[in-house]
Amino acid sequence: MGTLSIWHWLIVLLVVILVFGTKKLKNIGADLGGAVKGFKDGMKQPGDGTQTDPAQTTTTSAQVGQAPAAADKNTIDVEAKTKL
Repeated sequence: MGTLSIWHWLIVLLVVILVFGTKKLKNIGADLGGAVKGFKDGMKQPGDGTQTDPAQTTTTSAQVGQAPAAADKNTIDVEAKTKL
């Protein structure tokens, strides 16, 4: 009772095919395969310049040439980071 036999799986497969149809299942399989292939290709390629060191992308107010906002109590001093 706790295990599913091959007949149970065949019935489930038949119901899925009847509900979705073979064309839609084929498209879902192709899309999933393409996504997995793209993921694998992305993992194989060494850094292509999209990853940068966070220390290189940070900019403080002193680097930009702005005066520190210590006198203004409404200004919050934070580091600006560029978005790639």
